[in-house]
Amino acid sequence: MERSFISELTEKDNNKKVLVKGWVSEIRSLGKVQFIVLRDKTDSIQCVAHKDEIKEDIFNKISKIPIESVIEIEGKIKTSKQAKKGFEISIHDLNVLSESLTPLPIDTSEKSKTMIDKRLDYRFLDLRRPHISAIFKVRSKVFNFISNYFESKNFVSINTPKITAGGVESGAEQFAIDYFGKEAFLAQSPQVYKQMFVLSGLERVYEIGEVFRAEKSHTTRHLTEFTGIDFEMGFIKDENDVMDIIDELMKYVLKEVKEKCRPELELLNVKIDVPKKIPRITLDEARKLLEKKGKKIPEKEDPDPEAEKLLGEIVKEKYDSDFVFVTLYPVEKRPFYHMKPKNNPKVTQSFDLLYKGVEISTGAQREHRYEVLKQQAKEKGIDLDKMGFYADIFKYGSCPHGGAGLGFDRIIQRMLNLENVREAILLPRDPERLTP
Repeated sequence: MERSFISELTEKDNNKKVLVKGWVSEIRSLGKVQFIVLRDKTDSIQCVAHKDEIKEDIFNKISKIPIESVIEIEGKIKTSKQAKKGFEISIHDLNVLSESLTPLPIDTSEKSKTMIDKRLDYRFLDLRRPHISAIFKVRSKVFNFISNYFESKNFVSINTPKITAGGVESGAEQFAIDYFGKEAFLAQSPQVYKQMFVLSGLERVYEIGEVFRAEKSHTTRHLTEFTGIDFEMGFIKDENDVMDIIDELMKYVLKEVKEKCRPELELLNVKIDVPKKIPRITLDEARKLLEKKGKKIPEKEDPDPEAEKLLGEIVKEKYDSDFVFVTLYPVEKRPFYHMKPKNNPKVTQSFDLLYKGVEISTGAQREHRYEVLKQQAKEKGIDLDKMGFYADIFKYGSCPHGGAGLGFDRIIQRMLNLENVREAILLPRDPERLTP
C-alpha cells in the first residue's frame, strides 16, 4: 500500500484503507482501547486500537512503544466526533521501524519549557515540535518568494566567494583563516563582488548566501554567521531607487506569506500586516521624534537598539507601519564608498530599514566616480590604490549604482514575532556555539 501523508486525509475518506508513517508524539492506554498520536512532516492524527479488533500481540506492544519512536500504521479512516479532526485511524496493523531511547534529552511536547541552548544541542528533536518546524517551513517559502521577486525584476542570481583576501568593511570584524600559508578571511559581505558584477554589464545582481562577522556580541539579534540577502543595481537616479525595490520586495513577500503560509501562521499565532507604503524619514527627523519621547541621540551617532525599538513604536502609532526607512546617515558612521549628496557633504545617501523596531537592512547609493571614491577613501585613512581589484573596477567605465544588504534571519524573526534570532536559524553560530 502506498503511504499517505496525514494532511492529505479527510472525513470523505471514511472506511478507506490507509498506510501512515511517522513519529509517536503521544500514547494513551484506557483498558481495552489505546490511542496513538502519530506525527509526520505535514500534520498529526489520532490512531485508535480496540483490543477486540486487532491481534493481541500488536495491542499489547502499543503501551511499550517509547515516545518519538518511528512507526507505520495500516488502518481505516473512521469518522469520530471525539477526534480533533472529526476522524481518526482505526489500527489494523502496526510496525515499529525504530525505537527511540528514553528518556529524551529535551521535552518535545508543545508545552516544552526546555531552554533554547539545550534545544539547539538537539535541534533535530526540537524540530519535531510542529510550531518549531512551522518556522522553517515559512522560512523556506520566504527564500523562494525573495528569489521569485528578484527574478521578476530582471536581477541575475550570483554566487560570490566566501574565502577572500580582504574586504572593504571593518577589518576588526573579519575572521582570519590560514589559506595554504597565506592569510585569508571569511567574507563579511559580497559588497565588492556585487559592485563588480553590476559594472561588468550584468547591471542587476542579487545573492542569498552566508555572511561572517567576528563580532563578540551576546544579544538576541547578533550572530557570527548569518544569511544575507544582497542586491545591487545599476543606472539608478539615487538611493530612493534602491528603497523602492526593498519596499516592493517586502510587500510582495508579506503578501505571499499571508496567502500561502496560512497553516503555519495559524500554528504560530502570527498575523501578517502588509504595509501600503513604507515611510521614509531622515535620521534628523528620527532624532526629533525620539527626543519628544525622552530619548536623545547625539548628532554623529546612530540610534542604539533601545532607540530603534522606541522609533518602531513611534512609527507604528504615527504611520501605522511596522517598517520605516531612516535616511541620510552621517559620514562618520558609513563606509567610504557611500555617496555624499551635493548639498550636504556631512551625510551619505544611505539608509537603514527598521522592522518592528529592529534594523534589518542597510543600503546606499555607491560612489562610482573613481577620483571622488579615492578622495573619500583617503578621508577614512584608506589608500584606494592599495585595494587591488576593488579599485580597478571603477577605472574602466562605471555607472551610477546602489544596493543593500538585508538580514534574512532577522526578517524571519521579526515577521514571526520570535524573541531571539537564533529561533529563526536551524543551527546558529555565535561566539560560544560551534556545534552541532
